[in-house]
Amino acid sequence: MTMATAFSPDGSEVIQRSIEVNIAKASSETDLYSVYEIPRCVEFIRKNVFIKVALQFPDELLLDSTSIVKFLQQETDALVFILADTSYGSCCVDEIAAQHANADSIIHFGRACLSPTSRLPVLYIFGQRPIDEDHCCQIFQEFFADGSQPVIVMYDVVYAHCIDSLTKRLTETLLSVVLSRILDPGVDFERNNLTDSRTSNGNDDDGTDIDLALLTNSNTYFQFGRRFTIGRQHALEDYAVFYVGAPTSTLTNLMMTYNRCPFFTYDPEHRQGLRETLNVNRQLMKRYYLIERARDANVVGIVAGTLGVKDYLAVIDRLKTLLKKAGKKTYTFVVGKLNVAKLANFMEVDIYVLVSCPENSLIDSQEFYKPVVTPFEMEIACNRAREWTGEYITDFRQILPGAAKHVELPADDTTEQDSTTDVSLVTGKLRSLGKTQESSETTASKVLVRRDETTTVGTVHANASEFLAGRSWQGLEQQLGQTPVSKVVEGRTGIAASYSEETN
Repeated sequence: MTMATAFSPDGSEVIQRSIEVNIAKASSETDLYSVYEIPRCVEFIRKNVFIKVALQFPDELLLDSTSIVKFLQQETDALVFILADTSYGSCCVDEIAAQHANADSIIHFGRACLSPTSRLPVLYIFGQRPIDEDHCCQIFQEFFADGSQPVIVMYDVVYAHCIDSLTKRLTETLLSVVLSRILDPGVDFERNNLTDSRTSNGNDDDGTDIDLALLTNSNTYFQFGRRFTIGRQHALEDYAVFYVGAPTSTLTNLMMTYNRCPFFTYDPEHRQGLRETLNVNRQLMKRYYLIERARDANVVGIVAGTLGVKDYLAVIDRLKTLLKKAGKKTYTFVVGKLNVAKLANFMEVDIYVLVSCPENSLIDSQEFYKPVVTPFEMEIACNRAREWTGEYITDFRQILPGAAKHVELPADDTTEQDSTTDVSLVTGKLRSLGKTQESSETTASKVLVRRDETTTVGTVHANASEFLAGRSWQGLEQQLGQTPVSKVVEGRTGIAASYSEETN
């Protein structure tokens, strides 16, 4: 008789699981040549004299990968090879896999999060998904029939090829239409991805000159590799957002970031327009609950969910500094693609903070044994100088020094105790935030005093060894000094199918 438990299921769930599969339709070579912008790829290789080029494909586009390799090998002298099964999200550039093959450049195909990279030059080829522009304009007119609502048009990257002609038609029905532009992947993403940095003069926060003509009487916003400019006669919350694309993580991130704007969407694949009814306030309350869980945590696991996004090491270092000031123990993990089973191996960790690209950072931690939060949420929990205002950030680069949303950590004060005590909104118990330092007089005199039990908050397992010591089962006993030492003997020879001493 087989007994299934929560830790060892009988496997029936895997058999009965429904998996969503995106089936790609086979295309002719003529269509592939146009859709995947082969002339642009050839120019990218020839202009920069690249010798070894990595082509990165998501799973749904692997069907076309061999044809693209054939095109590029015919028109260039570069050695071209295919990257698939990336260690992290397919929207990110897999620089690590490309460097393992000594590639000097990457061409990324398909949807992309447009996160900045730092190691190799990258060319993005989004592809060209079909769209019925007439039907899209019809849905747009139904949403904004009165013509009084100013609108920002945003879109998935796979529809970038037709957005100019579509926007031209939309402006014929509504005068106040603002188009968001996908930033040229060839420009410096270090400035482009310092998200939501509004500029009201000719300089960015660090004094970098930008286009004065573009910014005259306007506010420019940078978000998720996109840029849009609105006039000063309107505030951002006065605009509605019309998003062209499927309901993906890109849309979720935009809705969480611009949570004061109503969202309308048009899905070209299903020819459907929707007034998005996602209760953003409810989602923000859920994220605030996770912030409270982060405040209660004593042992924090920092999970590297990317090895390619620029400044991921800098934000990990900042998290370590922040958590150390908050009196929390940290461990760093690199586990590749995130799943429940991997994180369940570390029961001593109270909460995980995921360092990943914006499109992979919002993890629904309901299935995980321990909560998973973003660097921004952990900063709110531990940085007393940052307050919760309802504004939400998914791009971890915004909290780094020099970014628009950076907040300095409180300065160390060695003259007073650095800890504060408050009440947890989750458990209702007292908790201590920050490191408690000994009094200098007590340390100097070495006076032995009785502990004041009225000021004791609780017992904290500060590290994994203390957690292990409290377990009822601590693993196999080593029995050091009790196991007899055996002599070295000659082993078996041959292969597993047939050892030399075995007879037929």
